[in-house]
Amino acid sequence: MEVHADVDGSGVPLAVLLKRELCNQKVERPDILFGEANKSKKGEDFTLLLPRCHRTTGEGGGSGGGENAGGGDDDDTISVFAIFDGHNGSLAAIYTRENLINNVLAAIPPNLTSEEWTAALPRALVAGFVKTDKDFQTKAARSGTTVTFVIIDGWVVTVASVGDSRCILESAEGSVYFLSADHRLDANEEEVERVTASGGEVGRINIAGGAGIGPLRCWPGGLCLSRSIGDIDVGEFIVPVPHVKQVKLSNAGGRLVIASDGVWDALCFQEALNYIRGLPAEAAANRIVKEAVTSKGLRDDTTCIVVDILPPEKLSPPLKRPGKGVIKTLFRRRPSDEMSEDQMDRGCLEPDVVEEIYEEGSAMLARRLNINYPSGNMFKLHDCAVCQLEMKPGEGTSVHGNMPKHSRVDPWGGPFLCSSCQLKKEAMEGKLHSRNSQFDVRPMPK
Repeated sequence: MEVHADVDGSGVPLAVLLKRELCNQKVERPDILFGEANKSKKGEDFTLLLPRCHRTTGEGGGSGGGENAGGGDDDDTISVFAIFDGHNGSLAAIYTRENLINNVLAAIPPNLTSEEWTAALPRALVAGFVKTDKDFQTKAARSGTTVTFVIIDGWVVTVASVGDSRCILESAEGSVYFLSADHRLDANEEEVERVTASGGEVGRINIAGGAGIGPLRCWPGGLCLSRSIGDIDVGEFIVPVPHVKQVKLSNAGGRLVIASDGVWDALCFQEALNYIRGLPAEAAANRIVKEAVTSKGLRDDTTCIVVDILPPEKLSPPLKRPGKGVIKTLFRRRPSDEMSEDQMDRGCLEPDVVEEIYEEGSAMLARRLNINYPSGNMFKLHDCAVCQLEMKPGEGTSVHGNMPKHSRVDPWGGPFLCSSCQLKKEAMEGKLHSRNSQFDVRPMPK
């Protein structure tokens, strides 16, 4: 005998009702509101504003300024926001703005589930940054650019960064998180060690034999940064490999502040957030730029993007609880890790939890392109892991091919690089002119 659950008098089968209920419980995608502001000194800051961007082609609407309700219910779209702070001219910033998003999306395999797409994105960002830098070198231009590149996919925020433009997140609760890295040589001892180990020289400007003045710089070229896109005249040890951080917001949402160093040289993070309490996104971006210029004067291009990630139909910034706003540099990796006595008494977790999914800042391609099973199986074995060139068996070189012979990593395993991307990798690691018998470059197995 067939049993039906006659809930509404229509005799709908229980299985159908359960399926409908599960569909109704699907987590809705957030609304995206954004605003942009800029004061120009050199004309070398550029932005990318795509509240609705197709995840397969990089095309989308909303590249102009102002506020936009994006995101919506379309699972095929993402939101992309970025700042490109150029130096020594604007060519690198313009080229990167026009090409980076498509290079990133081209590195993501097709026909992935939402979870697989999220897992593939960090590697694709590394590949896209390196390919963009490699392609720009053929233009024989000497300019360079920092990049802070933000992709919002539902409640997941992924930030890739090179240079000293920064992105911070304020959760709905009012806690603040760093989502980007600072690649100024003055601020990063590990990067100083990497640059010098790769053949660069790091020091301050020395006038007439006196004490060094100004920030630490990399020579030749005198760049203050250890990572950027472009800067071909400085040296390959200034790498385009981005720091990548990926987090998941609660459905209470949060606010992103993305800004060039013209803002952060004038305002600390908490100052900037205090100025924009209760303001909508566009007004908030304008307020931050105004306060930065008022504080230090217009010494540099000063650009800010504010993005609000809001529960659907909640078209105002989330309210902040009093007494919050402490800067947090560490994330709670699992919501169950740290429960207060009050939370345990209530039998639930704090609803506003920012969960870290992924973070990696290594400059080594062998580490950044190598993804463990099962995620690694999403990528085609015989495609170059950087430029996506399809290669025949035996044509590519393993990213591990330059590891010492005694290394535990199997140099015969993928992923693989084409010949030009392998040369790029060796140059970035300072090995292009120093190969010796300690290293064994092995081709891809046939």
